[in-house]
Amino acid sequence: MSGALKIVRERIVSVKSTQQITKAMKMVSAAKLKRAQDAITQMRPYADRLNKMLINILSNLEGGINSPLVAERDIQKVAIAVVTSSKGLAGAFNTNIIKAAVAKINTDYAEVRANGNLTIICVGKKSYDYFRKEYSDCNIIDDYVDLFSNLDYKNLAKVSQMLMDEFASGNYDRIDVSYSKFKNAALQFAQCVQYLPVENMEGTKAEDEAKGKNFKADYIFEPGKEELLNHLIPSILQTTFQKYVYDTHASEHGAR
Repeated sequence: MSGALKIVRERIVSVKSTQQITKAMKMVSAAKLKRAQDAITQMRPYADRLNKMLINILSNLEGGINSPLVAERDIQKVAIAVVTSSKGLAGAFNTNIIKAAVAKINTDYAEVRANGNLTIICVGKKSYDYFRKEYSDCNIIDDYVDLFSNLDYKNLAKVSQMLMDEFASGNYDRIDVSYSKFKNAALQFAQCVQYLPVENMEGTKAEDEAKGKNFKADYIFEPGKEELLNHLIPSILQTTFQKYVYDTHASEHGAR
């Protein structure tokens, strides 16, 4: 009887300790949330405007563009960058991001995985903890599990540049990113989206034409469309990846 009572007391102490840790993490996250929310709120209009500009330009080009970053290929080799936090105690935040990636794999890339051509790029420790156990048959890259310890532009640009280089060299035919889109402190959406190649804009053009919008714009390219877009596309992709990470960072503190 005394032994059972001792176990109960130990559990009570353990629960209280966990509550104290959770409360402390919540207070820290509340302070960090404001900074993270400000960062994504300030960045999102810029990133969205860049994407709209790219859509408009690509949709109005005659003859397309010769860029390896927009090249559509048969999907045989795939990489998914799964952007989670490195800490737990954030409800279903990390689980939802992982679930979005797993759903994408099961729906679109089951054959790619069966052929041994699926790579998981773990950004944040929680994604690595899951995929190294459950997806041991895949190539797991853990070079970026500590990315959230330093979210400056140079660090994020290294990751996006690596993704672009790997795609352009033909090591992957498709690269997706699974992350959490931040709406507000109470609402975040986990999703897995295509990162490379830059998506074909014909569907957007057709939809706008069907709505009666004049999608044709008279662009003057200086020095030329090829040179301009070969600089513009990588810059936009770097900004887009930075937005994914900032979204996830704000979502983490909102969830906690």
